[in-house]
Amino acid sequence: MPILLGVNIDHVATVRQARYARNAGSINIEPDPVEAALAAERGGAAGITAHLRQDRRHIVDRDIFRLKEAISTKLNLEMGNTLEIVAIVLKVLPADVCLVPESREEITTEGGLDCVTHRSLLEPTVKALRDVGIAVSLFIDPAPEQIAAAAALGAPVVELHTGAYAEATGTARDAELARLIRAAKLAAETGIQVNAGHGLNYTNIGPILTLPKLVELNIGHSIVSRSLFVGLEQATREMVELLNPQVFNTDGDLRLS
Repeated sequence: MPILLGVNIDHVATVRQARYARNAGSINIEPDPVEAALAAERGGAAGITAHLRQDRRHIVDRDIFRLKEAISTKLNLEMGNTLEIVAIVLKVLPADVCLVPESREEITTEGGLDCVTHRSLLEPTVKALRDVGIAVSLFIDPAPEQIAAAAALGAPVVELHTGAYAEATGTARDAELARLIRAAKLAAETGIQVNAGHGLNYTNIGPILTLPKLVELNIGHSIVSRSLFVGLEQATREMVELLNPQVFNTDGDLRLS
């Protein structure tokens, strides 16, 4: 089975907000996250990911409703566990939702959701979303206790946080990869779908493809960065092609030809 790619378009909206923060819900402003999503789909994206934050620092409400109507793949909506955002999600009804931790001080999501500590707060949200047919994912660190908590919550999917792997080097990176592999194996054995993401790019993606039962990767910043030079459709296509492990050598490094 091919590994699916979800393209996160948050940073397209970040560029828009740099100039149009006060009227991002208006028309004829650029760049348009919906146009970015359509380009990513043309490049082979299996889904579009967007994070509707409480402070609306990039994606805004109008974007989410427009994305749901415009794209032909699936919308994966990242969200913090707040009543306001849950209410919006229940109106939009995206195919997927990924519950993530959220802090106003962070630039981007910095760690996994603590499903052990916050289990009682997450339970009603997971149930409400699942009751309307949304596939719920929990963005968690690759730790056994978090996988066990996700299973107890009835989440059908986890997205393993790959940030520590992406930021490490040498033997530390090897250790983080081994941690991810163990977590993926445990999740799959528990009957939970394995997704992954955060900090992944065109040069560090190879070893991640060895995660057992990996179904989907969600990548944003690297693809949007690459798109400045080749366009978003081509940047997406290049990443989709990299999900084929045959383009990597035996050391997990990208073949350069």
